[in-house]
Amino acid sequence: MVRPSAPALTLLHTSPVHVPVFEDLRERHHPGAVLRHLVVPELLERARARGPESQAPAVRELLEGSAGPVLVTCSTIGAVGEALALDLGVPVLRVDRPMAADAVRTGPRIAVLATVESTLAPTVELLEEEAAKAGRPVSVRTRLVEGAWDRFAAGDDAGSLGLVAASADALTDVDVIVLAQVSMTGAAALVTTSTPVLSSPASGLAAALGE
Repeated sequence: MVRPSAPALTLLHTSPVHVPVFEDLRERHHPGAVLRHLVVPELLERARARGPESQAPAVRELLEGSAGPVLVTCSTIGAVGEALALDLGVPVLRVDRPMAADAVRTGPRIAVLATVESTLAPTVELLEEEAAKAGRPVSVRTRLVEGAWDRFAAGDDAGSLGLVAASADALTDVDVIVLAQVSMTGAAALVTTSTPVLSSPASGLAAALGE
């Protein structure tokens, strides 16, 4: 348990819907943790249009002055955040790194589902990085769940998650399925496949809190 006097963990989000996800995890599993939420949707919008690296200056400005560790909950800009750790002088973790390590340990045939195309390449790169660290060969397949992001953006969370779950259930010949974005987490409870389906919030928050 994190002592109340410990520095707050700053969470950088690109959607306000992520805040209750992590607050619920904190209440259930980390009741002593202190979370500070920064919600900046424009980061993802600009990253999708201009590329993730274009947002490095904005991310640096947002996180400057953080007294404690940082968790970046957007998979598209997670690597950008981690790359700034030395400059910021605090630990920075992308939320999907622990999930990626779990996926590599689960099996070599990994499927990545995403609702935003800009998330696919960073997630594949992360999986390959974790595989290299573990000395395990992997084969990564990607699938963009068409229409799921539009439903999410329109506030139809159930419709979006249903499309993600259906896409996961349609996958064959894979050892593990990775849900690349925090917004997809709820789909794990809807799938019927026997293939393990991994999401990032719980493991990411625990790692960022050092638990």
